[in-house]
Amino acid sequence: MKKHNILITGANGQLGRELRLVLANEIDFAPQFTDVEELDITSPEAIEHYFSAHPIDCVVNCAAYTAVDRAESDEQLCRTLNADAVEHLAKAAKAHNARMIHISTDYVFDGTACRPYDEQSDTCPTSVYGLTKLEGEKRLRETLPEDSIIIRTAWLYSPHGKNFVKTMLELGRARDQLRVVCDQVGTPTYALDLASTIVTILRHDTWMPGIYHFSNEGAISWYDFTMAIHRIAGITGCDVQPCTTDQYPTPARRPSYSVLDKTLIKRTFGFSIPYWEESLAHCIQRLENNNI
Repeated sequence: MKKHNILITGANGQLGRELRLVLANEIDFAPQFTDVEELDITSPEAIEHYFSAHPIDCVVNCAAYTAVDRAESDEQLCRTLNADAVEHLAKAAKAHNARMIHISTDYVFDGTACRPYDEQSDTCPTSVYGLTKLEGEKRLRETLPEDSIIIRTAWLYSPHGKNFVKTMLELGRARDQLRVVCDQVGTPTYALDLASTIVTILRHDTWMPGIYHFSNEGAISWYDFTMAIHRIAGITGCDVQPCTTDQYPTPARRPSYSVLDKTLIKRTFGFSIPYWEESLAHCIQRLENNNI
């Protein structure tokens, strides 16, 4: 049986590391896990050399510039990684008859909606990060319109690296009081669930190009998310107080509402999505058991 050769970029990040876990027992795939040490995706020459030396059926691009606030003063590097590199990968995929799955973000929306955003909703980024991610989407669709899938996700967390869940666990155990924004609403995404979804798409009988939304089910504010993190982890000594966005200014403007409508991806690929609290409990259990 021919194995599917999958190039995974950004393989040392949150999603990349969960893809390592999910693909570990998949006999139908031959994954090639790369990060900047193995492949500089900002270099068209390096990408072409890699594609020429390795058989690749599909690229899963997990690499991105994700420091949202720092991006406001580092626009050039942010665009290089979030737009230019996407185009470089897409052009190489096209030249070598490969497909591409690319991860994007809820930050392509301005957050002024009052109902979940579907794939047809108007985009209007309010930050450099969101602008560059949308630019990457557009370049990919222009280059590989029939051979690309874009998955927009939100509030990604995992047992790996730096993320909101791990930060709230650390601060909750170290401080007596925290203030957390209560007027930004979205849905967390457990990176393991997203990784499993990507593999489901790769295994699907029919390639279905286009834009899809994925996060866990439900909707919650950052404040309520923090309260759930502490409750599940048994943290009782930290007084978490709600505050508004105006009381907690940041260089980048975040969407005040960025719940994603997942109807299309569930209907197209035939799966259900776990509720956010169920997935959060699973992640915290892994952290407590050092089972990462």
